[in-house]
Amino acid sequence: MRVRTADATHELVPLADRMRYMRIFRLLAALAVVGACVALPELRREPLAVALGVTGGYLGVSLAGEAIWRMVSRRALPLFGALVVLDAVYLAWSAYLLVDADAPLRFVVLFHLVAVALLASFRTGLKLALWHSLLLLAVFHAQEAGVLESAGGGEAVALGGLEYRTLLAQAVAYWLVAIATASFGAANERELRRRRYDLEALGGLAERLERAAHAGGVAATLADAVADDFGFERVAFFGAPERKLELLAGRGLVPFALDGGLEPRADGALAHAAESAQPLLVAGFEPADEPALAAAMPEPGNLVFVPLHADGRTVGVMVCEHALRRGSRLERRVVSMLERYGSQAGLALTNAWLVDRLKRSATTDGLTGVANRRAFDETFARELARAARADDPLSLVLVDLDRFKLLNDTHGHLAGDDVLRAVASCLEDEVRIGDSVARYGGEEFAVVLPGLDAADALAAAERLRTRVAALELGAAVTVSAGVSSFPLHANEPLGLIRAADAALYASKRDGRDRVTVAG
Repeated sequence: MRVRTADATHELVPLADRMRYMRIFRLLAALAVVGACVALPELRREPLAVALGVTGGYLGVSLAGEAIWRMVSRRALPLFGALVVLDAVYLAWSAYLLVDADAPLRFVVLFHLVAVALLASFRTGLKLALWHSLLLLAVFHAQEAGVLESAGGGEAVALGGLEYRTLLAQAVAYWLVAIATASFGAANERELRRRRYDLEALGGLAERLERAAHAGGVAATLADAVADDFGFERVAFFGAPERKLELLAGRGLVPFALDGGLEPRADGALAHAAESAQPLLVAGFEPADEPALAAAMPEPGNLVFVPLHADGRTVGVMVCEHALRRGSRLERRVVSMLERYGSQAGLALTNAWLVDRLKRSATTDGLTGVANRRAFDETFARELARAARADDPLSLVLVDLDRFKLLNDTHGHLAGDDVLRAVASCLEDEVRIGDSVARYGGEEFAVVLPGLDAADALAAAERLRTRVAALELGAAVTVSAGVSSFPLHANEPLGLIRAADAALYASKRDGRDRVTVAG
């Protein structure tokens, strides 16, 4: 998965909270020591005043350490460790020197191990267990050597005796408690970190999807996010803008796959995945099950099909190839995250299609399906500016249906609408890629021809006139046209439109069904 820096993924438990929890533990531990000294005076090895003084000094040093931490935050972690070591020394003193060896205060050491192992880390818990064990053995050997005899009183302990074996058992218990607590805590922390990472990844995906301007951008964003976040080598994103799946974007696919020539089978694996409500895991995909997918992903291996749903229908299918060996199971968490990624992408894709439709409706003539007057004005100005920069010719053809009012009066307005749609479709079919056809107004169309001078534009307009006259529409339909060219007739949009309009009316005056070039 994507590597994140320490600044990007903060600690689950901030250091300030850890210090506060340890402050509460120190207060409770001090109260336990003082309470035991007051309640069990016969077990004390030192006077009560000594216990109170040492406890007060311990608390004072701890509070001073926290005050230093607030002033010098850069040394926070070493200071936290130093205070933990101080805790261990105080607990060793209270458990081994203040009261008898059988006193219950030794269980406070176990609570200390549990608290540190949960609040700090696995290694810190093990280091603390080692430190407690060393203090335990140090006190024992000091008593054996008679160093603590005046303080502890009584007979000297012997190596190998019952007390020594008891201390060893206690040291083993310290290690077991530290290892068990740290292991369970680390397992829980790993799960929490994973969930936090998943939430951050989903948030990052949402931000990137918001920046995607169109459906293709949404698909490409999802493909890149899935490949980067989960380590998939190849990802294909199929969408269904018109309830028919088509390849929108991918990662690691063959170069020709996104050229629009791949069409999934109606009964293939992609269609089956689209009908399913759950992700499908396929080990050893057979190319015959979906030739379109096999063409995009040669020799596919283990695949995950994730249907994308929005508005109660399937809007796409995401296909991911993972590198696990055949028979290996994909982690359930990964599959769940793919579903969440797909849910966000499905909604974003639906919204992008809606925005695309709104944009098209704003620039498309509702009756004929070609560009409207607003789109023509923008396109014409843009193409004319490009031609001026490149010193290339550009021509404009205005096409008007002959006797269209008579056609409406004779056959009805519905028949007139059919004629307008047929003529618009004919014009779009006959122009080159890069040419623009727009409904200029009423029964008039405009055709922008970049790169053509007046002579070439005249030939193109004659071809359009001939093709319209050949249409079988139940009534004879002809058109008249006028042609103007840049820079021959004008060098700005309004001048070219006026020249082409004048040429069009010249064609009307000369008998219609003809093309005239501006004079």
